Amino acid sequence: MTQPAHLHPERLFPASEPARSIARELYPLVRDLPIVSPHGHTDPAWFAQNERFSTPTALFLTPDHYVLRMLRSRGISYDALAIPRKDGGKIETDGRAAWRLFAANYHLFAGTPSKTWVDHSLHAVFGITEELSAVTADAIYDAIDAKLGTPDLLPRAMLDRFKVEVITTTEFALDALPHHHSMEADGYLGRVRTTYRPDDVTNPERAGWIDRIREFADLTGEDVTRWDGLMNAHRKRREFFRRFGAVATDHGVPTAQTADLAPVEKQALLDRLMGGQYSPEDADLFRAQMMTEMAMLAVEDGLVMQLHAGARRNTDPQLLAERGADLGADIPSRVNYVDGLQPLLARYGNEPNLRLIMFTLDETNYARELAPMAGFWPSLLIGPPWWFHDSPQGIRRYLDQVVETAGFYNLAGFNDDTRALLSIPARHDVWRREVCGFLGRWVGENRLSRRSAEEIARHLSYQAAKDAYRIK
Repeated sequence: MTQPAHLHPERLFPASEPARSIARELYPLVRDLPIVSPHGHTDPAWFAQNERFSTPTALFLTPDHYVLRMLRSRGISYDALAIPRKDGGKIETDGRAAWRLFAANYHLFAGTPSKTWVDHSLHAVFGITEELSAVTADAIYDAIDAKLGTPDLLPRAMLDRFKVEVITTTEFALDALPHHHSMEADGYLGRVRTTYRPDDVTNPERAGWIDRIREFADLTGEDVTRWDGLMNAHRKRREFFRRFGAVATDHGVPTAQTADLAPVEKQALLDRLMGGQYSPEDADLFRAQMMTEMAMLAVEDGLVMQLHAGARRNTDPQLLAERGADLGADIPSRVNYVDGLQPLLARYGNEPNLRLIMFTLDETNYARELAPMAGFWPSLLIGPPWWFHDSPQGIRRYLDQVVETAGFYNLAGFNDDTRALLSIPARHDVWRREVCGFLGRWVGENRLSRRSAEEIARHLSYQAAKDAYRIK
């Protein structure tokens, strides 16, 4: 006998009264609001080509590094999970076999947000209420596969079904954006937008950086060996990305460090980098200075900066060499936002056109740094719990630590930051339930009126993200 998936209609609400009843009453006000997804990593080819997903495995397993990393932690090979190898080596090619392996180990996800998201997707999209397991693997696979061929399960139809008003993908500076070109041609651009992520040309420690810098020069027609030419190259690429709907830039950096060098120092630093004669400290300094330069450009063109700091990436060199990045080997690290952003804020922090959204994987930053900073600087907003912390407990810790100092209106709302399409409505649902639970507790303690709680719930569930990212 199989067990039903645990999807209680009042899941995640507070256990005690009156907070539970208040959350129950707030939730219907936000449950069906449109979804604004202003930062994420879904594949733009899905929306440009609008073709069926090949298998349930391609939909649920292959793109989701949250799922992959848990299975790997228990010794399950990525070969067996059908994750491609760079060398073209042999891997499992049968999607059903990979799915069976996932299902047989689904118990590993008890207590994780991944289980919450997968259960939600199985139930809400496919009507499946049984627990995924070795026993139910084939039946669930067949039920999903049968529906994937229907028009209602094509990528654009899914956006309709989920009430996704706007979704942004994330592309690097050298990307030609072919899928966004295609969507521009057929009038779909705007609902799906790009985001400018220049890490491929701002991080000298990425393999092949000097070749990409030369490609950057060829692409833009600028002399990137000169600092002003390098900045003009970024201006041109930012304008190109804006043509395809970009409202923001994204910067994945190990620290929040910024710098404000004199012009002669900038050029000397660039000369060392271009000549290949530079130290790790020079690489850090270049990344730091580029953050300040990106703030300068943001003041000029109004693109919102997103700073995703605190991820130590690709900590498994064997996995990186075998299969590439973004497969689960990244680990949180400590971040110092106060000292790190000081040079940037001293230069541009009071500029009305600058908006910088701070994300962290170091939760000790919330009350000590991010909330006080956003509670003062008009250019700063606090991004939602990110990556390892966009979970029920992570959202609770976040709201507990930031609201009293930053308030509700210095928060950037929610973005799902996912590569797995079906987890988008699931993640937004968790956020909305947790917001209602948090507000229910405050109303129950007579810290907020019911009317204020209703307004704040709607704001954090929808409008905050539109306002933060200047989406009209």
